Order: sequence, then C-alpha cells, then structure tokens
Amino acid sequence: MTVWDDLVGQERVGAQLGAAARDADALVTAEAGGTPPPEASKMTHAWLFTGPPGSGRAVAARSFAAALQCVSPDRALSGAPGCGFCDGCHTALIGTHADVEVVRTDVLSIGVKDTRELVRRAQLSPAGGRWQVILLEDADRLTEGAGNVLLKAVEEPAPRTVWLLCAPSLEDVLPTIRSRCRHLTLRTPSVSAVTDVLIRRDGIEPEAAAAAARSTQGHIGRARRLATDEGARARRATVLKLPLRVDDIGGALKAAQELIDAAAEDAKQVAEEIDTKETEDLKAALGAAQGGRMPRGTAGAMKELEDRQKRRRTRTQRDSLDLALSDLTGFYRDVLALQLGSGLAIAHEDVRDALDRIARNSTPEHTLRRIEAIVGCREALEANVAPLLAVEAMTMTLRSP
Repeated sequence: MTVWDDLVGQERVGAQLGAAARDADALVTAEAGGTPPPEASKMTHAWLFTGPPGSGRAVAARSFAAALQCVSPDRALSGAPGCGFCDGCHTALIGTHADVEVVRTDVLSIGVKDTRELVRRAQLSPAGGRWQVILLEDADRLTEGAGNVLLKAVEEPAPRTVWLLCAPSLEDVLPTIRSRCRHLTLRTPSVSAVTDVLIRRDGIEPEAAAAAARSTQGHIGRARRLATDEGARARRATVLKLPLRVDDIGGALKAAQELIDAAAEDAKQVAEEIDTKETEDLKAALGAAQGGRMPRGTAGAMKELEDRQKRRRTRTQRDSLDLALSDLTGFYRDVLALQLGSGLAIAHEDVRDALDRIARNSTPEHTLRRIEAIVGCREALEANVAPLLAVEAMTMTLRSP
C-alpha cells in the first residue's frame, strides 16, 4: 500500500507527481546536508489539478501532499516517497499533519477573510522541517477578491511552501493564478477501474460495485455513495422516473416542485445534523448563561455563524439538485445512444424499459434539446437564478414532443 493507491485510473498524473516528490525530497535532503540543490527539478511551488467531477483531483492532491511529507528511511531505495505507512504519510492522509492544511468549503464561495488566513499560514515555516502544504480543494469557489489575495502568495511563495489548487477546469481559476501553477489534467476513470477500487478498498460485492460504477460513469465518489447508501439509491430511482412523468404541463411543473422539495429536504437533514451542535458549541465557547442567555458583545459571532449555516444550506440544496441533473443527463445520454445505434454501453440498465420507451417515442433531435435544457438549468443555477424557475424551465422542455 502506498499513498497513490486511491488515485484511480490516473497513471500518467501519478508518474508526474511521483517524480516531483522525488525531486522535492532531494531538495530537502540537500538543504539539510548543506549541499547544493539539484540543478534540474520537477518540483515547483504551485500546482493546479483539474478534471471532471469524480476524476479524483482532490485525491491526487492529497496523495501528493502525503508523499511530500514522507519520512520513511527507505524512500530513496523504493524509488519515490509516499510509502503510506510512515508518520508523515499517515497523518497527511487522515488530515492531522501539522504542515498540511486542507481547505474545502461547504458554502457557495470562499471569501477574502478566509483566504487571508490561508496566506498567513503559508508564510510559516514547516513545523516538521519538510514542506508547508496548502491544499485548496475548491479553488473554483474563490471570489474575485479572494483570488487576488491568493495571487500575491502564489507569486511570492515562502521558500518551503507548496500550494495545491483543485478546480474542474482551467477556466474556473483566475488567469493570473493558473499562469503561475503547474497544471495537471485528470481524466474520468474507466468503469472497470472504479469497480476494482470499490471492491478492493471498500469491500463492496462485485455485482453491486460494477452496477454503481456503470451508473455513475466513472465518478468515484458518487459510485461509492450509490453502492453503500440506500437513501442515495432511492433518490436516484426517483429522479430517473421523472422523464416518464412530464407528458403535460401539469406533470412538468409538479416534477419540478418535487425536485426542489427533495433538494430542500436534503439541506434540512444536513442542517439538523450539524447546525444544532455548531450553535451549542459556540454558545458554550462564548460563555452562555444557564437558560441560553448570551453575554454582551457576542451577538456578532452568533450572527456570523447563522449566516454561514444559511449559505451551507443553499450550497447543499444546489449540490443535491446538481446530482439529480447529472443523473438526468446520463439518462438522456443513454436514450441518444439507443436512438443512434451507437453501440455504446448503457449506463442505466436498471431502467432499460423507460429508456426504450423514450427512445421510440422521440427523435435524436428531441433528445439533444432535452440534454441542452438540463445543461441550461445547471448554468442558470450557477448564475443564481431562482432554483424553482430554472428547474421548471427545464422540465417544460423535457415534455414529450
């Protein structure tokens, strides 16, 4: 087992990162021994990982962060750091390493205040004497102001600081930032590769693993959730019934409302699980009196928490809707494959009767318009259009021709 084992279907990227980790280790070793650093190095101070959802860009970044912190005495003999067992690798992978800061957001954007704190952290020397690693999993969610704050740190990094930024595509990151990063593109893993990792890593039965990998078309995280979470399977089944329920205007509007209600319910469940504990913990930290009365001067902190929780509920609802839209896109992709006789593998074999019915009763042109409507809905949601309006516009287009 090494730190690279969970990097599924990314052999080329793994080889590049392994080479950079070897050179990074050589730089640290040379500095510690007072010898000149290697003349040519594949290591650099800022990296940008891009790839479609489910490709494992955050996994690649975490694996690289762990390899940079590897302290195995055999790392030089094994050919590359990243043994997976030493204290450096283990703590980096589980998120407790003092010199690895992993940042992911559960709200819609990352603002200036949080980014300034990251930049401050990046100026510190590594506590363990190796590398200070800042891993930003949602670099695409930086506001423009936050991006400009980050730019200064990426332009003038501390000597032993490494920035690892993750985003879906190059266009999701400010041009000035991406021009200062080494870019690595990840691809969607093959269905067979995802099936293998679900069986090997998660102990999922081969048939269930194959079905989940095929249904999600290589999205590792969604495949694991689908294979292990009964609720996720139930939500998917409900979404895949929608194309058969939008025959008229009333059905289309009802289906849109049900999608919105389901997403709101997901957000409510997350809030019930997290918000109450966060609020109680903050009240205790601020010295709330018996009965819940708060000390003077603490209203601002409570208001800031409430605002964050509200933004998280919005993000959760958007994510739930996006997941449903991904399933719908896959459904109509299968319909198009049947209509064109392309011979492509059908991802949603469990709803083959519905696929056949839609394929018989429409044309490829209608199917393409439906896919375009789903894409348009996703774009509208990204532009902060009211979710119900965006989904209603989509379901009206999904109606039978």
